[in-house]
Amino acid sequence: MARQTATNAPFRRQPAGAGNVFLSFAPWIVFGVVASPSTWAYAALAALIAALALSGQNLLRGRIRILDMTAIVFFAVLCVLGLALTRGQILWVETYAQVISNGLVAVVALGSLLADPFTAQYARESTPREVWDSPVFLHINRVLTAVWGLAFALMTVSTWLAVRFPSQDDWFNWVVPIALLVCAVKFTQRYPESYKARAIRP
Repeated sequence: MARQTATNAPFRRQPAGAGNVFLSFAPWIVFGVVASPSTWAYAALAALIAALALSGQNLLRGRIRILDMTAIVFFAVLCVLGLALTRGQILWVETYAQVISNGLVAVVALGSLLADPFTAQYARESTPREVWDSPVFLHINRVLTAVWGLAFALMTVSTWLAVRFPSQDDWFNWVVPIALLVCAVKFTQRYPESYKARAIRP
């Protein structure tokens, strides 16, 4: 039992959660707030600028996070499409821009569970190296990654329903996604400490 306590001692002092993951969601949230059939191109540009501003320093240091790179590539592609194609050619983008962006985040988040949970990239920045491979660290980040992936998967469905049922646009485009984000944020703030308290209990 003493050995278990010593092994998990760093968790008493350091966070094992998602670190600055909230900042990486900022471009996606900016896009979701600004995007509409008439403003999606401006929303993509604003999101691209936000993504570059928030992750530029890390990129210069060679520290690449999958969610940051996904945001930069995705919003850059949207900006190019907005400049290169006519409105008729990109009507599907206008219609499904938010659905596509939410779905992409869900795929990236859930897909990262097959290799390295994306939240672990942020947690390592504030957690001692000796616990990166510990069961507690890995479990927490698998759960957090799954929760964010599920939240964005549900947001994908919600924004798709907003397209299908325009009369309920406010609910499906705003109320439901915001509620899902709030739940994911609250869970991310509370779960790591709650799980660590149980894991290191003598």
